Amino acid sequence: MPQPPPPSPPRQLTLQGDCANCFGLCCVALPFAASADFAADKRAGRPCTHLRTDFRCGIHTRLRDQGFPGCTVYDCFGAGQQVSQVTFGGQDWRQAPETAQQMFDTFPVVRQLHELLWYLTEALTLDPARPLHPELRRLLDATEALTHSTPEALADLDVAAHRAEVNVLLLRTSELVRAGAGAGPTGRKKKNRRGADLMGARLRGADLRGADLRGACLIAADLTGADLRTADFIGADLRDTDLTGADLTGCFFLTQPQLNAARGDATTKLPPSLVRPAHWTP
Repeated sequence: MPQPPPPSPPRQLTLQGDCANCFGLCCVALPFAASADFAADKRAGRPCTHLRTDFRCGIHTRLRDQGFPGCTVYDCFGAGQQVSQVTFGGQDWRQAPETAQQMFDTFPVVRQLHELLWYLTEALTLDPARPLHPELRRLLDATEALTHSTPEALADLDVAAHRAEVNVLLLRTSELVRAGAGAGPTGRKKKNRRGADLMGARLRGADLRGADLRGACLIAADLTGADLRTADFIGADLRDTDLTGADLTGCFFLTQPQLNAARGDATTKLPPSLVRPAHWTP
């Protein structure tokens, strides 16, 4: 009897960067400036000096030591392999230099779409948002269809308008999920910290269950031991945020790039969809 096909991998696994099937697009298409994150300047469309002929990074295991911590916190949400293997059919920009600029222009567009796919996929796993699941599924399918567009169609796509449409639904999802967190131990509602400037804030041990942290600036904030269950992290800036011992289980719309930008250790509790960054303290 014929064997059944193997089960498809969870969608979120396909929304993670797969450098082995990418033509080093993040190392070529994107620009960076000399700073604490990057040791040198690089123009958009120019290959990084450390990009090898096989499209792998020549200093991958030494990026932080060589002054490129910004590379270690980046993730394309799988856009690299999508553009390389699907949009351009596996033909790389070195073999077909006439397609190079078009490929480099397409990559950031697809990266934005893949990020939206990550949020929509997660929203569909959140039980309190079940009333919104049909709408979420519709937008998920529409966004995925866009990722299969031609380079010409992607160049003409109004990504901002599509993001705005998705964001309306993600906001409604957030409200439903956080409502289930209830009030704090004093019976008061959680403070809305959406877009708040919390740079360097001392929030050690803070009870932030159900907090709206959308777009909050948490650069270098101390969240050691904080309770962040059921908090919304979409768009929050977690660069150098101390998450040592923090409880992030049940939080949502937290991405791997955000987590990679933060600091933590083995006591930090993470959602199952994310992995502990290799540079964190053991």
